[in-house]
Amino acid sequence: MDFDDQLDRYFGTTDVAAIHPEALAADAERMRVDFGLETNPGRRFALWALMYMLGVAPDLDVAFKDAGERDLARDFMDMVDRAEER
Repeated sequence: MDFDDQLDRYFGTTDVAAIHPEALAADAERMRVDFGLETNPGRRFALWALMYMLGVAPDLDVAFKDAGERDLARDFMDMVDRAEER
């Protein structure tokens, strides 16, 4: 799943700045439902990553039962945090 494709799917735009706060709140719930139903690990992680970047992701211990997936998510979080520091 491409980041832009996910943005377009949930918000109808690829411009994060154009997402209205009300749309974010409504579609965050839709993303959580889709995340809970997704069985493909790659798609599931991509959806979690989008939710993390938008500030609406579930906690790691809730999102990922597998320790390896939690470690990957922590690595992603660290990478995003380092990029934001620049």
